[in-house]
Amino acid sequence: MDPSQNNTGTMTTAAASSNGGSNEGDMEAKRSLGRVTDSIKNTLGLLHLLHLTVSSYNVSSQLILLQRLNALVTELDNMKMLAGKCDIQVPMEVVNLIDDGKNPDEFTKDVLNSCIARNQITKGKTDAFKSMRKHLLEELEQAFPDEVEAYRELNSKNPKLPKKIILHK
Repeated sequence: MDPSQNNTGTMTTAAASSNGGSNEGDMEAKRSLGRVTDSIKNTLGLLHLLHLTVSSYNVSSQLILLQRLNALVTELDNMKMLAGKCDIQVPMEVVNLIDDGKNPDEFTKDVLNSCIARNQITKGKTDAFKSMRKHLLEELEQAFPDEVEAYRELNSKNPKLPKKIILHK
């Protein structure tokens, strides 16, 4: 028996066991993806063996060739079954990049750079609002010192109070 066929059998039985729960669901998805990856590696190994058999073919190696072809078909069938258990969504941009012969890591890099840029914009807005709040409190303190003192007392006693306290009595 070919060693890759043995691995196929163990992967199939491991794929049959599944536990419930969201954490378990995530772990099962990772295991399923790992099984598909292992199946791809097995298929590549079988293709290599098949290439070696075909490149040095003679009549006496016909049985070996048929066995390796059958092992390849079995592994491809197993891969199809395992892939059906994986729910992976690939963005169309990544598929288009691959079709254009580009590295899909570029997409990831662009997405991360976009997130960093948006994060910096949001941080700038947050800092601007903090600065405006500080400036408003300073201006209010000059115009209404008693109300600002009452506001600061309320804020110090209960820090969980929303910052939208109306200063009118």
